[in-house]
Amino acid sequence: MKLGFDADLVVPDKDRTLHKGAIGPWSKGPSPLYTQTLQALARHYGFSMDEPWWKLPEVAKAIILQGSAGEKIRFVYDDNARKYEVSKTFEGVLPNLERRWRETDSSWVREELGRYQSESPCEVCHGARLKPEALAVKIADRTIAEISSLAIRPARDWFDGLEARLTDKQMEIARRILKEIIDRLRFLVDVGLEYLNLSRGSGSLSGGESQRIRLASQIGSGLTGVLYVLDEPSIGLHQRDNARLLVSLKGLRDLGNSVLMVEHDEEAILAADYVIDMGPAAGVHGGEVVAEGKPRDIMTNPRSLTGQYLTGMRQIAVPTRRRPFSTKRMVRVVGAVGNNLKGVTAEIPVGCFTCITGVSGGGKSTFTVETLYKAAARRLNNASDAPAAHERIEGLENFDKVIDIDQSPIGRTPRSNPATYTGAFSSIRDWFAGLPEAKARGYGPGRFSFNVKGGRCEACQGAGLIKIEMHFLPDVYVTCDVCRGKRYNRETLEILFRDKSIADILDMTVMEAADMFRAVPPIRDKMETLKRVGLGYIKVGQQATTLSGGEAQRVKLSKELSRRATGRTLYILDEPTTGLHFDDVRKLLEVLHELVDHGNTVVVIEHNLDVVKTADWILDFGPEGGDGGGEIVTVGSPEQVAADETSWTGRYLNELFKRGRSRAAAPKRARIPAEA
Repeated sequence: MKLGFDADLVVPDKDRTLHKGAIGPWSKGPSPLYTQTLQALARHYGFSMDEPWWKLPEVAKAIILQGSAGEKIRFVYDDNARKYEVSKTFEGVLPNLERRWRETDSSWVREELGRYQSESPCEVCHGARLKPEALAVKIADRTIAEISSLAIRPARDWFDGLEARLTDKQMEIARRILKEIIDRLRFLVDVGLEYLNLSRGSGSLSGGESQRIRLASQIGSGLTGVLYVLDEPSIGLHQRDNARLLVSLKGLRDLGNSVLMVEHDEEAILAADYVIDMGPAAGVHGGEVVAEGKPRDIMTNPRSLTGQYLTGMRQIAVPTRRRPFSTKRMVRVVGAVGNNLKGVTAEIPVGCFTCITGVSGGGKSTFTVETLYKAAARRLNNASDAPAAHERIEGLENFDKVIDIDQSPIGRTPRSNPATYTGAFSSIRDWFAGLPEAKARGYGPGRFSFNVKGGRCEACQGAGLIKIEMHFLPDVYVTCDVCRGKRYNRETLEILFRDKSIADILDMTVMEAADMFRAVPPIRDKMETLKRVGLGYIKVGQQATTLSGGEAQRVKLSKELSRRATGRTLYILDEPTTGLHFDDVRKLLEVLHELVDHGNTVVVIEHNLDVVKTADWILDFGPEGGDGGGEIVTVGSPEQVAADETSWTGRYLNELFKRGRSRAAAPKRARIPAEA
């Protein structure tokens, strides 16, 4: 791939006119130079500056973007100091950006111009990466680049059928290596990754996909006596693929290995030989072994919250009624063809809770994040990211903003923390600045900031940690030996509220801070919101780098909840239940449904059936992953999807509803499944 300037990013909004800034990089700043250049082109070639970009003649668009191809044009410039004319060829917007990129030494200019660049296949090798000499080598008429571009299942089938196409001599050479290749490809299929291309860039893989690929590299080794430690391997897996993953892990166990897995998935817990249930709550309220033993032992232990959800004593209820919606208030995505999508047209009701479901690799993220979110963000938030290819999106006038609440970190340095991210820290600083002792000393809110000079510890510049650069190894952070990690100097720490300094407040849990500031609404409300999303156990000043993806996502969610609601926001979440216990999922659903009750629209990509069953509307993608997916299998309420036998999600939903009905009819202590 090569990085180059992209015409779609340079002209992000095709409905804009040249006068209104259709040319993105030329629409910034007060300089009239670019406007006068475009006016001269319009005079010379006879097109209008007040027509939308999409209405301009193709010849005019080509000249603006690529230049006048040697034809001289008369330009008139007026910079208020003097007026002058010049006759010259027009360079073109894209060549102009390329030249400025090459000639500049400014990192700021490069960063600004980089917003208009995207990757495109190399024009020499067309994405094959190799020289013609390497591509001249073929096996069964296929080059290595052609095989690498295959998805895993077709690649496995090709290698399986290779024996019939090789001579005895060739087969003698190839036999051992073919066995290794086929074993690894078969395992990748078994763990639900058959939709991935062999040449897929590692940076585009999810955490769960990366983990399962590393697992595949181990399965072919045939090692015994190994301890495998996995952290939530079911991330991103549909229920259909989950069972295949568990069979593969049992295969590792049967070879004589030990498999230790951190997991919240019900099926995985019930399939385990031994379970250790940690708790009883989270953070400082946890850290104990609540129950251990076979799954049956966990389910019969009254202290275990996990056991209560496994037996059905506690459960996430199915709504008694779904929210009604009007067919006139829908967001309609038309002709989405990004990645493996096959011209998908789908509708999402406004003011409802919608789940995007389907097997892994079915096209959910491409449709929801790459197409819907990026197109909406460009229209509503003036974002620069280009959406995946599609014809159009209708109905975005129902929203005033779109928010993607993902699991990326809330900050990349130890300075970032939940208090600063949610805005609570500004109120905390104001409160300390208003204390009598602070007023007597003349301290303002800036004195209690660890980002500016005055009250912070200058040895660590308010970070509480000192970064040690290790050159060829990752940087190491050590606690500052002057302030002992408290971030502030001695004078600042002498200002106390209820015998607590500001450093002590940052070291409190959210629950403790909510109680401490129960009479201070701006602080209390933000702490209460963090508690509501299940984060009462984290520390107010906990370093952002120590938060998990699920915790970071819930901090972002709490920030949105604490803002004044407009009731016209489109929220998009990608697998928000990752890393969440059954009880945390319940709390999260309460918050998400509250957002919808205020008039907002929530769209969630999810495999967790406890979330799916509470949705008002479902779009189910599939029927398979990769090339076998990219279509809408079924749409409707959870009950309608459960009745569709062509849908994998529908089959599992149907089983869940049947199980729920049988539990409702059973005595209070539910029957323990035989497999447990």
